[in-house]
Amino acid sequence: MPENEIPQNAQNREDILTDAALCQDPTTEETVDIQPKEPEHRPAIMLKEVDVYQKKILILSKVSFTIKEGEFVYLVGKTGAGKSSILKLLLAELPVKSGEVSCAGFDLKTIKTRKIPFLRRKLGVIFQDYQLLVDKTVRENLIYAMKATGWKNNNEMEERLREVLKLVHLETKDFKYPFQLSGGEQQRVCIARALLNHPEVILADEPTGNLDPITAEEIFQLLHDINREQGTTVLMSTHNFTLIDKFTSRTICIEDGNLIDTML
Repeated sequence: MPENEIPQNAQNREDILTDAALCQDPTTEETVDIQPKEPEHRPAIMLKEVDVYQKKILILSKVSFTIKEGEFVYLVGKTGAGKSSILKLLLAELPVKSGEVSCAGFDLKTIKTRKIPFLRRKLGVIFQDYQLLVDKTVRENLIYAMKATGWKNNNEMEERLREVLKLVHLETKDFKYPFQLSGGEQQRVCIARALLNHPEVILADEPTGNLDPITAEEIFQLLHDINREQGTTVLMSTHNFTLIDKFTSRTICIEDGNLIDTML
């Protein structure tokens, strides 16, 4: 298989969360540059003239949009419109067949297979169906994810675990198993897991699809708080127009194969 080809049998969701174990942060010797440098202003996400496929069927043609660092953007559209396929492109689960795609500083048109774990380590992924390990407690789920992404120091892992559980208001739930938690609490664990590695971008795929209205609103509020307080870019696919109206932000709508961008 060519090195820059993504395997047809894409890794399952647990692999997406853990395959960064294949990579470690490279260590480089720092040098001192006395010349001031201009700050880097690359987009967090960029698609330019991209054709989007579901299996072998073209569903979106010539898709183009840019999301700046620190933005919160909704991606909306009917089931099958292509929202999940766009997120899979950004995860390098699907290959870029035409146009240009970049995410968190990686060119996804030319990315090599061995570099994909490095990309995914910069992303936090939140799924509609949680994807928690049912035989592990909240704490064990988070520790498992940290070890899989290269964490070694037990004290540092414990400190980060406490930090993310505090962010999602689950400080007292770390000993519980997923089946002992409500749907909203399970989704909060998923958000905590997504935050472990200080991601540049959070990709949330229908994160409130299985939740009641009150809990869904709490998750919307939490993600907006993280975006505002942590400066993390968020791209969230959703059908929840009631909460989009309440938590106003830029919205990209897929309608009849076209993108309509509010550009708020």
